[in-house]
Amino acid sequence: MVTGHEQEAGRAGTLPAIRSELKIGNGSMLEVRNLCKYFGGLHAVENCSFSVEEGSITALIGPNGAGKTTAFNCISKTMAPTSGEILLDGERIDRLRPHEVTRRGLSRTFQITRNLEELSVLENLAVQSRVEGFGALFGPAISEAEHAKAIEILRFLGIVELAHEFTSSLSFGQKKLLDFAALLMSEPKVIMLDEPAGGVNPRLLEDIVAHIRALRDRGLTVLIVEHNMELVMNLSDKVVVMAHGQVIAEGTPREVQADPTVLEAYLGATAASQGQEAGGANA
Repeated sequence: MVTGHEQEAGRAGTLPAIRSELKIGNGSMLEVRNLCKYFGGLHAVENCSFSVEEGSITALIGPNGAGKTTAFNCISKTMAPTSGEILLDGERIDRLRPHEVTRRGLSRTFQITRNLEELSVLENLAVQSRVEGFGALFGPAISEAEHAKAIEILRFLGIVELAHEFTSSLSFGQKKLLDFAALLMSEPKVIMLDEPAGGVNPRLLEDIVAHIRALRDRGLTVLIVEHNMELVMNLSDKVVVMAHGQVIAEGTPREVQADPTVLEAYLGATAASQGQEAGGANA
């Protein structure tokens, strides 16, 4: 049941608080330098370098097998890179553990929602926001500060009425928004969105896009991996294209769309896929 205070907050529709020191236009917030990830003899990512400007939306794209998801995982430290450097706001994070990276100000979503089904929406946000370490487990279930922050974020996302619902009762789209809410609980400098358009209906996608733009306009830095090219080209300030584990192009959406190297990478991948399918059918 949503309280009167929470109903009032739900009507307000203001943006959640983010780190007060964020300012737009101060250079690169995230830098990837010569990133490599090897799996035995397979070089999934090879000398990958690019930057994400502060207060921008950058998309990391490429055909299947390009290495973009592996690079994304290495940046967030859900996968350890083989070599290379990753800098967040000028400081290296590639040697940190995942929770330390979150504490520094980088948070991410996953393609598959990772909510705890037996907990309420509010409880999920409290659990997923704690990056202080093991000692935080001995504190109250939800502190007053966590409760206030969670309600503010749920209000921003338009789902404050779900605050006390069990996560198991939510639709897939609502769980996607809960993932988004959990991301914001740690007050990140950079948010990394893994396939934000995956599996959501067009109406919800419009809401998600509006939320991403609103956060960018407040100074948050966004890096997305996405296959929906229409979304990428309409939403992004900058696009980085990978193929065969390397960055082959970067620039504005218009520049990337006109780049013959990008066209060749995508058309070549499509042709190869069609050839494999034809070969299988003739075998």
